[in-house]
Amino acid sequence: MSKRSLLAALSFAAFTSLGLPDGVIGVAWPSIRMAFGVPLDALGVLVAVTTVGYLASSFLGGAVMRALPIGSLLALSTAAAATALLGFALAPAWPLMVALGFLAGLGGGAVDASLNAYGAAHFSARTLNWLHAFFGLGTTIGPLVVTAVLGAGLSWRWSYLVVGAAQMLLAMTFFATRERWHHDAKGASGAAPLASAARTIDTLRRLPVWLGMATFFFYSGVELAVAQWSYSLLTLGRGVPDTTAGLFVSLYWGSLMLGRVLFGAVADRLPLALSLRLCLVASIMGAMLLWLGPTRELSLLGLMMMGFFLAPIFASLISLTPDRVGREHANSAIGFQIASAALGGAALTGLIGVLTRSFGLEIIGLAVVVTALILLALHEAFLRSGDSR
Repeated sequence: MSKRSLLAALSFAAFTSLGLPDGVIGVAWPSIRMAFGVPLDALGVLVAVTTVGYLASSFLGGAVMRALPIGSLLALSTAAAATALLGFALAPAWPLMVALGFLAGLGGGAVDASLNAYGAAHFSARTLNWLHAFFGLGTTIGPLVVTAVLGAGLSWRWSYLVVGAAQMLLAMTFFATRERWHHDAKGASGAAPLASAARTIDTLRRLPVWLGMATFFFYSGVELAVAQWSYSLLTLGRGVPDTTAGLFVSLYWGSLMLGRVLFGAVADRLPLALSLRLCLVASIMGAMLLWLGPTRELSLLGLMMMGFFLAPIFASLISLTPDRVGREHANSAIGFQIASAALGGAALTGLIGVLTRSFGLEIIGLAVVVTALILLALHEAFLRSGDSR
């Protein structure tokens, strides 16, 4: 295996590991809350604290990458996330579980930001799309791990022991290969250097950076709002049976993963900006089908259209970022984008929940359409902002 292939394979493994905890927590939570004697909504506290850690490390990703070689950063960040997951398995009390959530967020955010920045400089749009598809693989494997553990009559803690041990092995692999990452980041094979010379404050002064942050904020808002609220809309608002609605949401996630795999296969042969514009228009059409819901079948088609056509947006915009903001600003800008995506997913999902209290569940579809239209406008502004200072 060539050095570049090895580093790509390790990146795929890292993104799979990023998705694993997200897949584990939802299935394991009923058992976790019973073990610690906390209410059902205590999950929100754990998720919030984890998100704070994630936002902190991803937002500061550019500064950290200037201080640490990429290989060492990946090894340390993955080790931090692995330590937190193994700590979940051993935590004797709920406050320690929450504190470990912050550490898990710090590790995950640093891995996400640094690998996206590295990928923008060294990987093609095809590889970046496949990279993000592997995150979906992780979220798919996670529930299976918990299900297998609980089905064997074991404690939920074994799920985190398995996932944490896998991440620790990955951290050790990153440590063993750290010099290969460092050599490649310095420009092997003519690649652009990974380290950015620009200061964080200088990057924040650039209009394209803020447009990119806003684009990622609304992209993640659309993707997660559909995932989190479509089930409630279909079951509570439109009388769709629980099992059918659950299948619809699963097909949405499946369409998202399939879209990344298929688009990755052709991304290097298509005009990227035009392709993303067409995908966004098609996703708006899907959102309108979900909103209007003329039939159950067309609502499903709308969900699948949104998943499939939103699929290439995130990774492809990452690959376009260095040209939009300048390569000396790319590392910090990509870290800001990752943080904005996490914030947007949480904020817009929460906002739509607030709107349902006043306007009913049918407001969900309209809110998704409006958010998708804002995303298209921001995408166009971002792509036209490359020469802005």
